[in-house]
Amino acid sequence: MKQFRSFVHKEFLHILRDGRTLLILLVMPLVLVLIFGYAVSTEVRGTMVAVSDAAHTPESRNIVKAIDANRYFTVDTVMSHCDDPAHLLQGGKVDVVVMITADEDYQILADGSEPNQAQMRAMYLQQIIMSNMAGMQLLAPRVRFLYNPQQLSEYNFVPGIIGMIIILICALITSVSIVREKEMGTMEVLLASPLKPITIILAKLVPYFIVSTVNLVTIILLAHFAMGVPVAGSLVAFAILSVLYIFVSLALGLLISCAVSSQLAAMLLSVLLFVPTVYLSGMIFPIESLPPALQRPTNVVPATWYIDGARRLLIQGVPVQYLVKDFAVLALQAVVLVFVSFKLFKKRL
Repeated sequence: MKQFRSFVHKEFLHILRDGRTLLILLVMPLVLVLIFGYAVSTEVRGTMVAVSDAAHTPESRNIVKAIDANRYFTVDTVMSHCDDPAHLLQGGKVDVVVMITADEDYQILADGSEPNQAQMRAMYLQQIIMSNMAGMQLLAPRVRFLYNPQQLSEYNFVPGIIGMIIILICALITSVSIVREKEMGTMEVLLASPLKPITIILAKLVPYFIVSTVNLVTIILLAHFAMGVPVAGSLVAFAILSVLYIFVSLALGLLISCAVSSQLAAMLLSVLLFVPTVYLSGMIFPIESLPPALQRPTNVVPATWYIDGARRLLIQGVPVQYLVKDFAVLALQAVVLVFVSFKLFKKRL
């Protein structure tokens, strides 16, 4: 038992001295519980609503006030008769448009590119309108789902799945590139060469970048021809956005490779990227439904910006000027990740 206790004590010391092991054993369960507990929610929160009230009756104004007072909705825009509701939805300013005609005919226009959320938002609004129409001889509100009238789930999930696959595969294959050189002893040869460290880092990315681009083309062809996912917007803009996202994903894997000292740790950290990519990017659950404490971290998740841009290009067909922010954030992340990787790259073994 004395020898057994000595071995147990030794293993405890190994765990306590390894920060990565402590992170996985103690911190990751807490993070997963918080993310799953708060992110996995079917409630619709933070929905922005635009209203066009042509009736201007006390009843219609009461319904608008009831929508704004509901904790799930915020009336963000009051439209005039000449405003185009599709323009507001494409710009991402609002999620739902409520139109009230002069005859007090109610119509709900929802963004069908996210079919599950669109259905729930429309259902909530119908309940609010119907509850405030008690005693009034009016027809139930009509609902239209723009961009995805058939409510096909593929339209929503395929852009998210593309973003998830790219970041997992790219980060995984590049995260072991530099670590493998260290473990195999070939890093000494690279450091002894006349190449600068930044050249070595970028040279590591090029082969994986080409292979990942081929993967992207294959996935898009499969999604379009086999699953019927449309390409409503600019194919060139989508290609540029995807190439930029691939570079960010590769740079993220390279950063992991420069920061760790073993292939196992690099692969483990790459796999852990699955959690924020799925639950904090808007792939499954809308970011608006997350609590404020979790909404802010979503801005640093690359998949957040790619999935948003891919959905709006493929499904909504929005002009490129509406996606400037998505392009700018991904470009900034690419520069930052390469710069940090260069700083962490050890020039001496």
